[in-house]
Amino acid sequence: MSVAERLAALGLELPPVATPAGAYVPAKVHGDLVFTAGQLPLVSGALPATGKVGDGHGLVPASDAYEYARLCALNAIAAAADAAGGLERLTGVLKVTGFVSSVPEFTGQPGVINGASELLGEVFGDAGRHARSAVGVPVLPLDSPVEVEVVFTLS
Repeated sequence: MSVAERLAALGLELPPVATPAGAYVPAKVHGDLVFTAGQLPLVSGALPATGKVGDGHGLVPASDAYEYARLCALNAIAAAADAAGGLERLTGVLKVTGFVSSVPEFTGQPGVINGASELLGEVFGDAGRHARSAVGVPVLPLDSPVEVEVVFTLS
């Protein structure tokens, strides 16, 4: 099954590529790799939530942040496909780096970033298995709870 067919089977459509918030491009091709810039969980140009991930009043629950990481991965696929000249050129995932804006006592960053990793596995199958880092940070751009960057392989 192709990547496009897997996306359709999951009921997912690639969103428009987000406009960069600074002096960079959303994704860059180098040889047989595509490197994405950090992707936020933007939906129609807006964040679904802001703030820090953790347990308690006023914090973003880890289960919500997991879903936002999925959105980040979908946005990364869109950026990479655009830079590569089409979705069909993306053949797999090499590396994922995930950042979780979290309170100091929160240690569930790997579980949050599983949202991105699992989506990439669903979309790319075995070729979606990748190396990964999941890092807790004090704040992310636009006060996003999560940000993900991905390195894709090309045909």
